[in-house]
Amino acid sequence: MADTEIEVLIVGGGPVGLTARALLDRWGVPSLLVERHRELSPFPRSRLVNVRSMEIFRALGLADTVRARAFGPEFGRVRFRETLGDSDFGSETLVGVHAPIPESPETGVVTSQDRLEPTLLAAAATPIRFGVELVGLEEDTDGVAVTLADRADGTRTRVRARYVLAADGANSTVRGLLGIGTTGPGAIGEVTTVVFDADLRHWCAQQPGGLYFTAFGSFAPLYPEGGWAWFGPAPAERDVDWSALVAHALGPGIDAEVEVARIQHWTMNAFVAERFRAGRIFLAGDAAHAVPILGGLGMNAGVGDVHNLCWKLAGVLRGWAEPSLLETYEPERLPAAHRTLRQAVANAGRVRHAQAARRAQRESGDVAAGEVELPWTERYFDQIGLVLGVGYESDAITPDGSPSPPDSDSAYLPRARPGSRMPHVWLAPGRSSLDAIGEWFTVLTADPAGWEKRISTGLPLRIERLPDGHADAFGIGADGALLVRPDGHVGARWPDAPDGPVPL
Repeated sequence: MADTEIEVLIVGGGPVGLTARALLDRWGVPSLLVERHRELSPFPRSRLVNVRSMEIFRALGLADTVRARAFGPEFGRVRFRETLGDSDFGSETLVGVHAPIPESPETGVVTSQDRLEPTLLAAAATPIRFGVELVGLEEDTDGVAVTLADRADGTRTRVRARYVLAADGANSTVRGLLGIGTTGPGAIGEVTTVVFDADLRHWCAQQPGGLYFTAFGSFAPLYPEGGWAWFGPAPAERDVDWSALVAHALGPGIDAEVEVARIQHWTMNAFVAERFRAGRIFLAGDAAHAVPILGGLGMNAGVGDVHNLCWKLAGVLRGWAEPSLLETYEPERLPAAHRTLRQAVANAGRVRHAQAARRAQRESGDVAAGEVELPWTERYFDQIGLVLGVGYESDAITPDGSPSPPDSDSAYLPRARPGSRMPHVWLAPGRSSLDAIGEWFTVLTADPAGWEKRISTGLPLRIERLPDGHADAFGIGADGALLVRPDGHVGARWPDAPDGPVPL
């Protein structure tokens, strides 16, 4: 690999890096992915693929495979209990997961990260090198010289990349080498994950859930065919009997043999990088923003990062976009990251408060079913406004003068305002407006013949005819049009046909 020339080097083989690899492959951009570990992670880690990520995987042709390997929609619920064997004292559905919503052609799924990653790995044929880590990088006017080290034998090689996409986690080597700082609370807790087998059907089969919060840690079923994980505060003493610890956490009413398979200690971080870009090097996923796991926001935000970035890299590398397009990545994704961090930190605080309050009541003997005041509103886990309602403002968006809607994490009003995700409507049975989006710009209009004459562009472009009665959903008239970027966000809107040609 010495002195090998590549277009994009992806650092990190988690869901974000693997999604970037699949997206770049779709746009015909060769890449090399390097992952410091020798294989995909065996730990469950992220548990939720939300509805927006499923829309992205739908465009990659992966949604059906992801869904087939995930839990059924009845698991799209979180349950709060004193112990796993007790009845719920609180329960919430995950909006967009537990049942279909009219705002999307997709539903989110509950699945473990180690079940998702093989699907993403198989989505592209571009090379991956496991057991290899980045140890140095230096940018010049034409690219980035990168030094890689084989972790098995220490062999070092050099590659030259036009661009580097760093998705190498919360403790990002690339972010450290670039000297990019972070803002936010930082480390907010030390956590242990114990992966184990136990027959818990008697206590959970009638009330399935993707996650059970208890006073003694959280429990998650891992796969439809079996397996569990316990998440809890890391014990001060690491030399513990993990089977006994999990058995105690299950509660006195559960007599099940616990067989521990794996243990992982990790830090729950809460921060956003000060910058997402340094020249030809870009941060994405946890390297750019690490958020608490409560609410399933972190991995999905990273998928959104690379969905935003990869089409821009493709445009610059293929010559139909100016390098200045890459300058829009940070102003578009940085505000979304801060919004995600705020919600995830609030989620974590609510859950900790609920668990601590219930534990205190239990220890005082002053607890009765139905008498606990839940410390969250009924909108808890209703994050559809954050999932589908993120809007962008940058030089890659042409405003049309319409007012910016207020941010709402729990409410989503579909709108085709420039910068917003294009609303979903059914263009034909089984075919969403989102299915018209691909590795091209899309013009949606009820007057395709007229817009073929008006548009002058060097962009990859397709014109999609809107069926009768659909134009109103996008805020355009019979001869108006909507320009949608390859990432599904509205780039421009013309309520009515302008006079003269429209250069893009």
